[in-house]
Amino acid sequence: MSATSSTQPGVAVQVRGLRRHYGTQEVLQGIDLDVLPGEIFVIMGPSGSGKSVLLRHLIGLEQPDAGEILINGESIQTPAVADRYRLAMVFQSGALLNSLTVGENVGLYLREHRLKPPAEIARIVTEKLDVVGLKGTENKMPGELSGGMKKRAAIARALVSEPQLILYDEPTSELDPLSSVVVGEEIRKLNQRTGVTSIVVSHDRDLAFGIGHRLAILHEGRIVALGVPEEIKASPLPIIRNFLNADFKLDPSNL
Repeated sequence: MSATSSTQPGVAVQVRGLRRHYGTQEVLQGIDLDVLPGEIFVIMGPSGSGKSVLLRHLIGLEQPDAGEILINGESIQTPAVADRYRLAMVFQSGALLNSLTVGENVGLYLREHRLKPPAEIARIVTEKLDVVGLKGTENKMPGELSGGMKKRAAIARALVSEPQLILYDEPTSELDPLSSVVVGEEIRKLNQRTGVTSIVVSHDRDLAFGIGHRLAILHEGRIVALGVPEEIKASPLPIIRNFLNADFKLDPSNL
């Protein structure tokens, strides 16, 4: 999504009765969510719970069988609405192109769409890399960066469009604990600095409870818990207690 008319820092996202089938399997079973402007909203759940499918709907890659997704109360299926708001995506792998420098990767959107002159793109690239603590890496190749640095470069690339909504797909996957903390801190600082709305899909409980304003837990296509971190931690529901247990993923009976 791209836009020229809306200047609101962060947008509200509403999910209403979202359902999605693949053959006879109902992967999303009537999802209802309200994400507030400027909040960090984390979606968690075990493998196969529907997190990735929900994310693909939020970014418009798939259409639901029923229900709708709204931005500031307007359906994203309406072309005018899709053009009115700025959305960015940070992919699980970082998705940097190995044939381009870090600076070229970060400025790719502006350059490919000819939105700014080269000198202005260079300035913006340096500015966004500085925001995520990577100033000076413009001429490096992605292969020269650590995993955590690649994730931060991907965040910088997302920032060049001045997004009102950023979606993060497993931002700490395949990272060591220290790098995960750094990436989580960058997401938190970015939210505080810009007021952007952030939706984070993650299995990383430390990340979720460390940066999330509110959390939703999916299980078999349904939301089984929704609230601030303290409420989720205090839930007496067995399914939530199992999920919060460190050994949850080792017990197939919980899936």
